[in-house]
Parts: sequence; C-alpha cells; structure tokens
Amino acid sequence: MLRGPGFLRPDLTFSAMAMVQTGLDASWHRCQHEYGLDPAAAPLPDVLSGAELRQACLHMGRLLHFAGPEMERLHAALAPVGYTVMLSDMDGIVLTHQAAGALRRGCRRWHFWPGAVWNERHAGTNGIGTCLAEQRSISVHRNQHWRSSLHGLAGIATPVYDASGRMAGALNASSFRPSPDGSLGVLIASNLLQAAHQIEQTCFMDRYRGHAIMLLGNAVGASVPLVALDRDRHVVGATHAARAQMGIPPLTDVSMCLLDDTATPAPTAPLREAQTMAIHTALASARGKVAVAARMLGVSRSTLHRRIRNIAEQEQAGTRS
Repeated sequence: MLRGPGFLRPDLTFSAMAMVQTGLDASWHRCQHEYGLDPAAAPLPDVLSGAELRQACLHMGRLLHFAGPEMERLHAALAPVGYTVMLSDMDGIVLTHQAAGALRRGCRRWHFWPGAVWNERHAGTNGIGTCLAEQRSISVHRNQHWRSSLHGLAGIATPVYDASGRMAGALNASSFRPSPDGSLGVLIASNLLQAAHQIEQTCFMDRYRGHAIMLLGNAVGASVPLVALDRDRHVVGATHAARAQMGIPPLTDVSMCLLDDTATPAPTAPLREAQTMAIHTALASARGKVAVAARMLGVSRSTLHRRIRNIAEQEQAGTRS
C-alpha cells in the first residue's frame, strides 16, 4: 500500500502542450453571441476591494495555503522569462500571485494582481477565464485574446482540483511582454501541470491523513488518480481523475469496496479500469506476493486470485480481437 508524499511521482508521459489545447473557436463564439462583448472595447478586468478579496480567499479554504509552496516554485522557474504566476477561484478572481520586483509595475498596469476578475464573460477570451469556462488546460497567446486591448499579453492556465474532486480554480502564468512565437509554451505548460498535480495531492493527503492512499495510474490532465482507503479497505475518498475512472461525480460521498466481490462490472465499465490499476499497484507494492496484496486490498486471497485470472482473460481476449 502506498502512503505519504514520497510515492507521488506520476509519470508525465503525455505531451504538456497536448494538454494545453489551443482551439479557441468556442470561446470567441461565446464572446460574440452569448456575452455580446465588443472586441474593440478597452476596459481591463474589474478589481475587487480588499474586503471582497479577503472573503474570496476565505472561501477557497486550505487549498490556498497548500498552493503557496508551488506558487513559489513556479515563480522561481518562470520569473526569469518574464512570467507572473497567479491562482484564481472559479469566479476568475485572482487570489494570490508571485511576481518579480521588476515586473510588479507592469503587473499592476495589466491587472495581473490579487483581486482582478478575469472571468471570460467580462474579460473575453483569456487564459484564466477560458480555462474556467471550458474546464481544461488552455493557452491564449497575444492576438488570440478576444479584446484587442489584450493582444500584447500571453497566458497559460490549467485547472486546479480540491480533495473532493471539484475544480476549485485555475493556476495561471501570464506575461505582458511575451515572445512573439510563444516558444516557451511547452516549458510553462509542463511546470503548471506539475504544480497543479502537487496542489491536488497535498490537499487530498491532508484531508485523508491517516488513511492508506493508493495511486491508480498516471495523471490524467491536471488531476492524479488517487483513492483513500479506510481500515476495512473501503474507498472513502477519490480525486477528480479517480472519480472519472470509477464513474463517481465530484463532491459525491464515496463509500465503496474497490474490489466488491458481489459486483461484476462490464469489461468496459470505468470501475473495471480502476480495479485493475488497484490490483497492479498492490501487487507491485507487495513484490508479487498475493497474500500480502490481498491484505492491502482488504479481500481474501481467493478473491484476488479470481480477479487476477479475470484480468488475464480479458487481456488475452483483447489481444485476440
């Protein structure tokens, strides 16, 4: 069984820029037809009062605290190339940022600052707002912004998830003097994804402190598939990616036996993949010893042997087809 932060090193085998989808047609369509925004209008995003910003920070809860170290790490990596790091909530409100001293005047000028409201409905197509609207990682470079007044900016954003599998906000890196070709996009996207993973993992492990934590494979987008198991080896918590694998909506209470012997989900059911990954993880942790892996999973050896045979049969059937 996997415990503690040491095992949480998911393999980033996917392309970072593949996760930062660049198709912005839907966003531009919303700006024109749903929001009725004039692209030539020049207003910058609104900025909240100090009291309103404090209220928004309180509503974000402990995630804001756990994001601090990752924000600092991102700042150290991206400040030398002229990027400011920001964390927003689901309303597009910038709650905190990290900016180099030489960039702070420009950050204030362009509202890369706590309290700025970068939601898409008012600011048009932009990194934070469009990431929140479409709930996916996204890049908006220079004239890809809806408002022409923002054509000198660049922003890359990725979702941030809390311990209950809910999208809590967006992690963003923005610049008011980006390179014309956006050549730093891959570096920035990779750093943002790693930071989003770590924030989610830290939130999850804090909430389920004292539980066994199991990793169900590699990260999927901005989320890492983790489940928390109680002493009876029932699943009592799951991250966004793990819920997607098991077919459980965000925020829904989780209480299930991952290897329920009374259930027989179809081979294509999302739960089947989660069960298979749990078995592989337990066997790897137990160094192939079925008895030890069975204790980890809270099932009998006979049940685990049966599940292993089922997995082998399904893999053989898939190979033949």
